[in-house]
Amino acid sequence: MARYTGADCRRCRREKQKLFLKGSKCESAKCPIEIRPYPPGEHGRGRTKDSEYLLQKREKQKAARIYGVLEKQFRGYFEEANRKQGKTGENLLRILETRLDNVVYRAGFAKSRDHARQLVKHGHITVNGRKNDIPSARVAVNDIIEVRKASLELTPFVVARAEAGERTVPAWLESIPSKMRILVHSLPERPVIDTQVQEQLIVELYSK
Repeated sequence: MARYTGADCRRCRREKQKLFLKGSKCESAKCPIEIRPYPPGEHGRGRTKDSEYLLQKREKQKAARIYGVLEKQFRGYFEEANRKQGKTGENLLRILETRLDNVVYRAGFAKSRDHARQLVKHGHITVNGRKNDIPSARVAVNDIIEVRKASLELTPFVVARAEAGERTVPAWLESIPSKMRILVHSLPERPVIDTQVQEQLIVELYSK
């Protein structure tokens, strides 16, 4: 399966904002975007005003990079969102938010979405009592996501329990760190999705 293997911090600099791809490093003074807040490359500091198309393209790239999705899968999500009732942009964000790796991250069980993706792929997570090692699997209302009993004492989960409460958990989820359990109470609506993305620009890009 294809995946990005380059430097995560380079992607943040390209988007001129923190995408929080490296966990605690993004909050520290060592974050490269604090030191070099301009796009990478020889001409990073001298680029001219962006065109309308480039702004749309950058917004799509930003969303894909935040959630760790490559182009083919992202387009598939957009087409699915476009078929659903309601606003396409909001449907798209809802699809991205309900990915299993994102839910594990949002609940505070992983330091980044990349880390959450690794935990899921290694088989440490169950959904409704059954092991699920597919990061892109979608959760549904009333689902119960848990860490497998055999994995509870692994370092990432011990740290997650110790740091419980440091990250705000979205209202549509309930995190129970003492049991390493996540309850899905509802699907997320746009007002509670804090991802800094202008989804309408993505809709405009794919509607051309």
